[in-house]
Amino acid sequence: MNDLPTRLRQVANQIPAGASVLDVGCATGTLLQYLRDVKGVDGRGIELDRNRVAVAVARGLSVVQGDAEHDLAAFPDLSVDYAVLSEALQAMMQPAAILAELLRIGHRAIVAFPNFGHWRVRFDLLLRGRMPVTPGLPQSWYETENIHLCTVADFRALAQEQGYRIESESYLSGEQAISFWPNLRADHALFVLSRG
Repeated sequence: MNDLPTRLRQVANQIPAGASVLDVGCATGTLLQYLRDVKGVDGRGIELDRNRVAVAVARGLSVVQGDAEHDLAAFPDLSVDYAVLSEALQAMMQPAAILAELLRIGHRAIVAFPNFGHWRVRFDLLLRGRMPVTPGLPQSWYETENIHLCTVADFRALAQEQGYRIESESYLSGEQAISFWPNLRADHALFVLSRG
């Protein structure tokens, strides 16, 4: 299980061994399986797609089918160390409400998302006048599940407006970690949040 994709490894690196985790939108459970097998994490997941849930359960993972927009209310306050939302914030109808739920359920929230401020996105909009199709945003605008795209600067502003503490942030451009000008250079962002 060392073939974890870079973006999921970036999330996994934020979680200490033995922690408890809720992975919201966990897909087939790739991250949860890695955390369980490599870090001894007590992990749970919630996923909307029943076929993905079936794959995760077949892996021996504790995953339930549910809609994060409605079903996170069933999870108790501060019941896990980390609530994870990786590559799903942009598909949520109410992103601010989802962040509040993550930080109600977890002592910390890890949120990873594609950065709509990346230079390739800006370039496509400027020169072609079309919604971009990039490795981080691979579907055409009419096929995507993404409904609330944001930039690194947008996410920072939302965290500040909601009174959340940004404990750490990290960025990728492709497979490479970057540290300067992330709003322009990063195609992927990760934030660790806690209540302020």
